[in-house]
Amino acid sequence: MALQALQSSGVAFRKILSHFPEELSLAFAYGSGVYRQAGPSSDQKNAMLDFVFTVDDPVAWHSKNLKKNWNHYSFLKVLGPRIITAVQNNYGAGVYYNPLITCDGRLIKYGVISTSVLIEDLLNWNNLYIAGRLQKPVSDFSEEDLFTEIAGLSYSGDFRMVVGEDKAKVLNIVKPNMAHFRELYGSILQESPQVVYKAQQGSLEIDKSPEGQFTQLMTLPKTLQQQINHIMDPPGKNRDVEETLLQVAHDPDCGDVVRLGLAAIVRPSSMRQSTKGIFTAGLKKSVVYSSLKLHKMWKGWVRKTS
Repeated sequence: MALQALQSSGVAFRKILSHFPEELSLAFAYGSGVYRQAGPSSDQKNAMLDFVFTVDDPVAWHSKNLKKNWNHYSFLKVLGPRIITAVQNNYGAGVYYNPLITCDGRLIKYGVISTSVLIEDLLNWNNLYIAGRLQKPVSDFSEEDLFTEIAGLSYSGDFRMVVGEDKAKVLNIVKPNMAHFRELYGSILQESPQVVYKAQQGSLEIDKSPEGQFTQLMTLPKTLQQQINHIMDPPGKNRDVEETLLQVAHDPDCGDVVRLGLAAIVRPSSMRQSTKGIFTAGLKKSVVYSSLKLHKMWKGWVRKTS
């Protein structure tokens, strides 16, 4: 999608936001309804719009939203905003979703997350659930390889990539949006001392020596470092994280160890969040939403085999 199209879409997005309480510290849209994707998600006009609303005071926000949009919520609405907030914060990945909502003639899904929870996830990758949505528009490799790794971070270990999601989903996100990824990550790559970024050739070189890999591992978010330590630390050793990362830096399978750590973060949070969705969305919407996901997966499989 061209940047001009994105800017014009902002008017439609603001109209949708006007239907919700104003007390938002951040609101963003993501997914195939915003950025054009290849494959079965390419019908952007009719694609469901995915939103995330970040709020400082979720109890107060849900209280106002219940008054404005009572019908958006499942049966949990009768329990009130405090219970809804408790479900939001204490189960899954810290986000409360209301899916399959018709707003201004568009089908939307919106998640509500506490500002503090989102900041913690962005800094430390506690769940890589909402933070992963903000990472989309890791020798020698191409820009597309890098952006595909980045866009796929939050799908590592996600069971929905086995059931219910198009297997080419990550590539479908990256290929039509290379310009947006360059705009988002170009300056970071230029300034990184660990990377030689050849922008005109669309390629990168990274220091794969043990020293270079150790430096890269030490800059990883804290939660991912702890997961790597848990995976690699033998029983009874009780080594500190830095000692474990130094060992991993000398391992030729260093990248695979990092991926295992990522999967250990994403898998439980995606499972908990999807289970929570049965209660927050209600059984009927959950069945409809799951059917749409399975239909998308089927279309992707048919395209691949035809």
